[in-house]
Amino acid sequence: MDNNDNNNNITYITELDSSIDKSEPFVMGIDEAGRGPVMGPMVYGCCYSPISKHSTLGSMKFNDSKKLTEQQRDQLFYKMGESNKILAYETDVISAEILSEKMLYRKPISLNVLSHESAIGLIRSVLKKGVNIQELYLDTVGPPDKYQLMLRKLFPEIGKIIVSKKADSLYPIVSAASIAAKVVRDFEIRSKNFDDLNIFDQDEQLSTDFGSGYPSDPQTKKWLVKNRDKVFGYPNFIRFSWKTTETAMRGTCFGVDWVLENNKSKQLFQENLNDKKRFMFFKENNIENCINDF
Repeated sequence: MDNNDNNNNITYITELDSSIDKSEPFVMGIDEAGRGPVMGPMVYGCCYSPISKHSTLGSMKFNDSKKLTEQQRDQLFYKMGESNKILAYETDVISAEILSEKMLYRKPISLNVLSHESAIGLIRSVLKKGVNIQELYLDTVGPPDKYQLMLRKLFPEIGKIIVSKKADSLYPIVSAASIAAKVVRDFEIRSKNFDDLNIFDQDEQLSTDFGSGYPSDPQTKKWLVKNRDKVFGYPNFIRFSWKTTETAMRGTCFGVDWVLENNKSKQLFQENLNDKKRFMFFKENNIENCINDF
């Protein structure tokens, strides 16, 4: 398993054996792990295999990662890494920091859109390698029909595209993608130690005993209450765009008031701009022109 930093996201990939003919028809599955938690990354995974290897793929006994134990997932993931004559996988790790940043834009990008972008990025990445994907199966995000139509328009070269609920339980190739996504996310969570915060006071060290990371987990709630900072809130491992985080910080952490220019200044600037059209960027970011002429 190799990992690369790609556009601020981390990718873990395996490559097909050189003996595999990439021009023959392939099937590809896509699924995610970590969509709901308040901490850690969301990971999208894809797995692809020659359609001619369908029976071999079925014998590997993939299943929805949520129905497997951690040990079973790890064993299957190891087997995937050793089976590059049958399949290969790729994952896209979207950090909590990136999720927070994009979902808290002035014009927020929804989690559904971020999910679609990740899945589309994986498809393009595999196609770019010259793999002839002719069947594509995905677990849905939002209405299945709408998502499926969008993908068919984006990838007319793929003969069959199916988006459905519970795809990870219906299609072995999606189950394999689900396992890759879940194991990589678990690895990212386990490897978190907060050393990047450079906290030298032993009493101030942050615990990694944060439970599952889901908002409903009592251990996660307890961690959020115990480890919040009144000024900075939390390290970037936490998703600030989640309501759970906002609730945990409200009334305890210091608020910030963003003060705009006073009305007199705004009126003065506006007099010089009445007859000028402004770029949308300046409007959206409340940037005023305070020079009459150049």
